Amino acid sequence: MKLIDLNRQGGIGANSLLLMIGDLNILVDCGLNPKTPGVGALPDLSLLRDIELDLIIITHCHLDHIGGLPVVMRQHPKTPVLLTQSSRMLIEKMLHNSANVMQKQKEEDGVPGYPLFTHKEIEGLTKRFVGLPFKKVKKIKGKRGEIELMFHPSGHVAGATAVEIHHGMRKIFLTGDVLFEHLRTLKGAHFPIGHFDTLIIETTRGMTERAYGKERVHEIARLIDSINDTIAKGGSFLLPVFALGRMQELLAVFHDARRFGRLIECPIYAGGLGIGLSELFDEVSRKTKDVQFDMRILKDLGLRKLPKKIMPGQEPAQKGLYIVSSGMLVEKTPSYALASGLLGHARNTIGFVGYCDPDTPGGKLLATKPGATFAFDALDVRTKVKARVDRFELSGHAERGELLEFAVQTKARSIVLTHGDPDARDWFKTQLAEQLPKAKVIDPVPLRLHEV
Repeated sequence: MKLIDLNRQGGIGANSLLLMIGDLNILVDCGLNPKTPGVGALPDLSLLRDIELDLIIITHCHLDHIGGLPVVMRQHPKTPVLLTQSSRMLIEKMLHNSANVMQKQKEEDGVPGYPLFTHKEIEGLTKRFVGLPFKKVKKIKGKRGEIELMFHPSGHVAGATAVEIHHGMRKIFLTGDVLFEHLRTLKGAHFPIGHFDTLIIETTRGMTERAYGKERVHEIARLIDSINDTIAKGGSFLLPVFALGRMQELLAVFHDARRFGRLIECPIYAGGLGIGLSELFDEVSRKTKDVQFDMRILKDLGLRKLPKKIMPGQEPAQKGLYIVSSGMLVEKTPSYALASGLLGHARNTIGFVGYCDPDTPGGKLLATKPGATFAFDALDVRTKVKARVDRFELSGHAERGELLEFAVQTKARSIVLTHGDPDARDWFKTQLAEQLPKAKVIDPVPLRLHEV
């Protein structure tokens, strides 16, 4: 087996792996780097120019895994795309929204090459999407050989999957993005136990060890207490969230908290893609049972639309709980604009509940000390950090110890590290060297061919 990481910069971003197994060429994911505008956000697809792709596999529908999919499908017009049934129901909404965002960026900022694809193109590609149920064997034939593959639930987000591949006597397992804990809307990962020859494993939280007392149940309680305290003091609470998965999970959590009298009565504002995806979650829940979500949650919470105009640097007149994307406060998103007006007032709170890349505005804000000046450059706003800025350990990724335990029990001969910053991968390298000293641990150099 051979492998190339097509993500130009490595780390977490334009996730895309080319697997060459026997005479079959398989592309796993094709995402966009959220920090890079234009064509440079794509994986390096030039390396696929002279390769006939037999299959594209999508592990889940976050844009860092699917944002470049229509581009590679355009370049390989006969290649089918295999994904879970739930992802099949979600992917079109995500891609259409991405096309809208890119068109807006082209009009407002003149980003060259945008949009990378159009709505019409997305509609023409959908017939090539093939939904596969979990735990069902699928045979893929090459010119000379074949593989068998199976999807396993990986938690993380609706439709997310790990991929088990058998080629002759060789067994390969790719985790995708993983969460082992059960959520309110989604069950945790359920992986096969036992030996694999090759393991390809995510490493997102390699530098994060959950402290005692920071378990998910305690962090949810701390989040609700923080919201209650903020609202009671006359402030607003901003929760920057990912529209897919995290918004629906928090809405379900707050619905339960309100039912049992734990969450203060206050206006709750949400909008944009997350609301449309909530409707799809309801449909996925009914048709596949992969998630647990009911649209009546939104009505019961009295969910309100975001104010039509969010003025940069100005605190919104409507006080309340704001649940909006993006989760990393990416420029020119509702959460970015709201944060620019809330940050300068001590009565408010901004609470992060997921991974924040250090180079995004969210990551930079988390690293800024109270009282220091923070710049919202895209809005030409500078303000002192007076609001409370907090992080709640509610990541959609597995704890490093859980992933390490799974890796060790596979007794894999080769382990490939993916989806993690350099320090996170280094932690896994060190631990795996100690616990599986005979294993070949590979941290793939981007764009270089590796024998696995």
